[in-house]
Order: sequence, then C-alpha cells, then structure tokens
Amino acid sequence: MKNLCKLLAVCGLVLGLALPALAAEPIKIGALYNLTGGMSSIDVPSLNGAKLKAKMINEAGGLLGRQIEIIGIDCKTDQKAAAIGAKKVLGDDIVAGIGLSDPAFVLPSAPLFQKKGIPFVTSGATLPTLPAMVGDCMFLAPYGDNVQAHAIADYAVKDLGLKKIAVWTDNSMDFTKTLAKFFKQGVKDGGSEIVLEDFFMSGDKDFSAQIARLKASGADAVFVSACPNEAGLSVKQIREAGLEMPILSGDGFDTELVADVPGKKLAHGIYFTTHTFRNETRPEVLEFIKAYKAEYGVEPENAFAALGYDAMGLVANAIKTAGSAKPADIRMALSETVNYPAVTGGITFKGNGGVPLKSVSIINVTDGEYTVKHVWNPNAK
Repeated sequence: MKNLCKLLAVCGLVLGLALPALAAEPIKIGALYNLTGGMSSIDVPSLNGAKLKAKMINEAGGLLGRQIEIIGIDCKTDQKAAAIGAKKVLGDDIVAGIGLSDPAFVLPSAPLFQKKGIPFVTSGATLPTLPAMVGDCMFLAPYGDNVQAHAIADYAVKDLGLKKIAVWTDNSMDFTKTLAKFFKQGVKDGGSEIVLEDFFMSGDKDFSAQIARLKASGADAVFVSACPNEAGLSVKQIREAGLEMPILSGDGFDTELVADVPGKKLAHGIYFTTHTFRNETRPEVLEFIKAYKAEYGVEPENAFAALGYDAMGLVANAIKTAGSAKPADIRMALSETVNYPAVTGGITFKGNGGVPLKSVSIINVTDGEYTVKHVWNPNAK
C-alpha cells in the first residue's frame, strides 16, 4: 500500500510537471507567400523578414510564455494555390495570418480567414479597399495605392517637371490597374497631361508594340504599372529601343530585377515609390538591417523584407497588448493599434479602417544603384 501511494505521488508530480509543457504550445501564425513564380523576388524577402522577427521574439522569451511558430506556405504566384494555402493553414490551429504582396492573391485567401474570425495582415498588398472588401479581420502593413500613386505623380510633375506622361498598365492585376488609376488622377490634379494609355498582360515578354506607340506619343516620360516580373523586362526593352525618358512606377519596381534584367548600363532614369526604411536612422530600422544581415548574409533586398518583419511585429504587438492569443482578442488589439513603431514607418489602424497613412519613399535607379531621392509625407498635403 505504501509503495502504491509513492507511485501515485510520483505520477502526480510527473503530470504536474507536464501540464505547463502542454500549456506552452507554440503560437501558430500562418504565412502565405509566393515563394516561386513572378512574385518571388519580393515575397521571399518578405517571408525572411517575418521569420527574422519571430526568431528575435522567441530568443527574447516569446509571447505569453510561448514561442511563435510560423507556418509558411508557397502560393506559387497562383490564385488557386493561394486559396488552397489559406485552407491548409486555417486547419492548423493558427491564431493569425500574414503575407502576400498583391491583392490578386489576398482576395482568394483573406476572406477564408474572415469567415473564421482570424485576423490577416497583408505585408505587401496595397489595395486600399481590401478591408472594406474582406471585412474587419483584414489589415494592411503598407500604405494604400492611392497614397503611393499620388506621391509619384506629385514628384513627377513638381520635381521632375514632366508635362506629358504615357501610362502602361498590366491589365490583368487589380494592383496595377488601381495604381494606374490613382496615378492618372494625380497627374491631372497637378496640371500635367496623360498623352497615352497602353496595356499589357502579366507574363508578356515583348513590349515592341507598346514602345512603337510610346515613341509616337510625344510623351516625356512613361509610368509602367507593373509587378516585379515585368518590371525589369519593360525597362530593358524601353532602353534598348533608344528611349532615354524617365521611367516611373510604384512599389512593384522595388525588386533587384529592375537593375539585374536590363543590366546596370541600361538601368537609369528610373523613379519608383516604395515603403520607407532606406537611409533611415531610426533605432528600429538600424536594428532590423543589422539583424537581417546577420541572419541571411545580405542586407535587406527591398522594402518587402521590412514589411514582412513589420507584419509579424504587428501581430506580436497585438498579442502582447491583448494579453491573449485568441484570434478575436488579436483582431480587437490590431484595430486599436496606435503608432506602432514599424521599420517602414509608424502604423496606426485605429480610425483608419485597417489601412495606415504612411510616408512614401521615392527611389531613383541610376547605373543599377538605388538611391532615396525624396520622402513624401501624405500628412503634409
């Protein structure tokens, strides 16, 4: 009888020790990214940024006494794969989702998070109507296309003095169509003229017809509303055709392909908008760049690396603020976020409907080198 009591006591002690271990299961975050295909040059760095932030949090003790586990899914730059990826991570007991850099892939996936009441923070999709389209579980780490389009339009008209601008639009993507629409309005508001509107489709390899029309248009610049895969190729063919006019764009041009595809000699006179962090000296920026280089052996490839880091940071901040890893509590804390010190600029969701109002960097590419020319502040408008 005495031995039985001892055995039961030991078993009780073992079970008591096991309970905290069971309670400390990881906090799972679903991460949807296009790691292959046309969006990979911006989504791979973005996922790397998210993983880095999670690692840093875990090394500092985690959240609520638990570690973060990122469950990454390759959406393959395919809308069906994005929907399938969302269903897969939603079946894995996640508390929030992050990722994707274009609304074409957010729209097939984020509504599935909404149905389950699980917040989703896109690290790169800039369509400002996404929260209205998806619901109250949808948040943007970046600014909206309306902001970046007006930034580059304002810079083109006031700083570059451009009067006649042609616009090329990838007519197969929501992001590129929305960006072009806001850019055209910004140019007209600034008193300049859109002299040509032309179109292409994702995956196009030959821009000779568009170039012929561009030459005949009398334009003194061209705005190319494109995603990364077509960014470098369009620059290459425009320059090879002997056109030296400025090439303008949005954050779809924030990829090494803009310099690598045409080569440094042809990669000049390019101006695009992106998310602030280059040339910044804020402590959170310097910490991010140092940690990224230590982890991956290179400095952040583009602003999307910082946006992935910020998206993970926003979710972590919401969990910490709520003192809870329940999706409903995380969603509420996200909606109440005020001036979160993100690498890409302070983020406030409260009163902004899930879309932060942030500064925009204007980048110039000359001889393959990327330089910040101007930081445009929407609050100064």
